[in-house]
Amino acid sequence: MPLELLSRIQFGFTVTFHILFPAFTIGLITFIAVFETIWLKTRNPRYLALCKFWTKVLALTFGMGIVSGVVMEFQLGTNWAHFTHASGNFLGVLFTYEVLTAFFIEAGFLGVMFFGWNRVSPELHYASTILALVGVTVSAFWILCANSWMQMPSGVSYHDGIFDVLSWSDAIFNPTFLPRFFHMLVGTYIAALFAILAISAYYLLKKQHERFAKTCYSSAIWALLILLPLQIIIGDTVGLNVHTYQPLKTAAIEAVWETQNGAPLVLFGWPDEGKEENRFTITLPKLASLINTHHFDGELVGLKSVPPDERPPVPVVFFSFRIMVGLGILMLALAIAGAFLDYKKRAHTTPWLLKASVISAPFGFLAIITGWFTAEFGRQPWTIYTYLKTAAAHSPIQIYQIAISLISIIVVYGIIFGYFYFRYLFKIIAAGPSGGVSEEDSTFTYLLPTMKDPK
Repeated sequence: MPLELLSRIQFGFTVTFHILFPAFTIGLITFIAVFETIWLKTRNPRYLALCKFWTKVLALTFGMGIVSGVVMEFQLGTNWAHFTHASGNFLGVLFTYEVLTAFFIEAGFLGVMFFGWNRVSPELHYASTILALVGVTVSAFWILCANSWMQMPSGVSYHDGIFDVLSWSDAIFNPTFLPRFFHMLVGTYIAALFAILAISAYYLLKKQHERFAKTCYSSAIWALLILLPLQIIIGDTVGLNVHTYQPLKTAAIEAVWETQNGAPLVLFGWPDEGKEENRFTITLPKLASLINTHHFDGELVGLKSVPPDERPPVPVVFFSFRIMVGLGILMLALAIAGAFLDYKKRAHTTPWLLKASVISAPFGFLAIITGWFTAEFGRQPWTIYTYLKTAAAHSPIQIYQIAISLISIIVVYGIIFGYFYFRYLFKIIAAGPSGGVSEEDSTFTYLLPTMKDPK
């Protein structure tokens, strides 16, 4: 097995695991911040119990994200030395910015958020929650900035295998960055909301913690009804940028082999790279051009415009994109049905909807992963688009070293993330939320002299 491929498998495996935890973290903190705002305004103990419950899930998830992120960062030095050497003048500074502007905020205020319920005032705790939210969002800002620059390098010069920054503003705010940042950010909200929806639906099916579950379920379903159409609009902007700056990625997404105007949309099919054609296809005329250019007769560059070794792996990009879109359609359909039934006061008692909501728990995360596959495989064979090929980016180390570390990572990740994370997550879910403000929350009672638990 080539050294490059094994290095890619290892990095892809660790990143795929890692991306799930920051995504859940960002979405959860946002959800908690919203309800802590509502609690401070209403002093309703139900919202306090809600915040405390999801903070337990957040603490567990954030810890897993830290562990998986450290392993991923080590691989940049061990497995991708040529990449870090070439891009260090820019990406090294960005990662430093992330530490200074995001990790320091998270380290300082997440601790207060997790452990400060009985030790600080409600206002200070709320400020810590907001600052923790700022920290994780800024962290996502720098990571998406780095990845978007790899997709479309700008503001730099490239000499003797080294990138030098000519314009920091052009490099940071490269043409693809902002749409991709907001696309990812909204994706984290959607993924977390579907997890919240699923856990709430589980409680409703079991007739446990029903008032808590009804609040979470209805809040999540209406938020999803807003966010999913917004995500489609942002995704359309991302698609236009991809067509402009990475036309071969668009060609792989749409399985377009010949440069053509009015390209059909391949709904289903099998891209045959050997024969350079699509098999078993179901197509819709001109729709691929309409989606990617907003014109029925817009031109799409074909894969045959470059040699085979310059093309992305077409089947991976083609199918990962369709899985992402298919999941988006399913999630939108569930959000529409759930909001309609919630409006009719039947969402909390409709078994098929609640069961579908439980099943939908991983949909948002799977959409993030398949979207990431589309972006990263679609950039191949480049690590830094049009400048540094992946084949020239990896470290000159022995295959057995990568093989041993990959096997070790798979085993350890399977134990830590595949077993222990879900074991403790299910324990938190089984314990459920508190029914209100417990005795341990007595420090708040002086602020809530007239608080009542509404029907």
